[in-house]
Amino acid sequence: MVKNSFISIISVISQEEKRGSIEFQILSLTNRIRKLSSHLELHRKDYLSQRGLRKILGKRQRLLSYLSKKNRICYKELINQLAIRESKTR
Repeated sequence: MVKNSFISIISVISQEEKRGSIEFQILSLTNRIRKLSSHLELHRKDYLSQRGLRKILGKRQRLLSYLSKKNRICYKELINQLAIRESKTR
């Protein structure tokens, strides 16, 4: 099942993480975003799904912002692991 694979990813980050943790919430929102994105590729005029996707994106952005303020190292690890943002090379 998909959740079990996400739980194993989270357990790699930290052994004591719970399902209500910020990292797990970001992980599950990312999974939902990817599913909705693939749905919208087929059904471009599904405006209710587009609205739901925007709401989920906003929620994930707020959680990522909170995590970056709380624990910058964990934030960077999670971003790299999920491949959410492009890495900046200088």
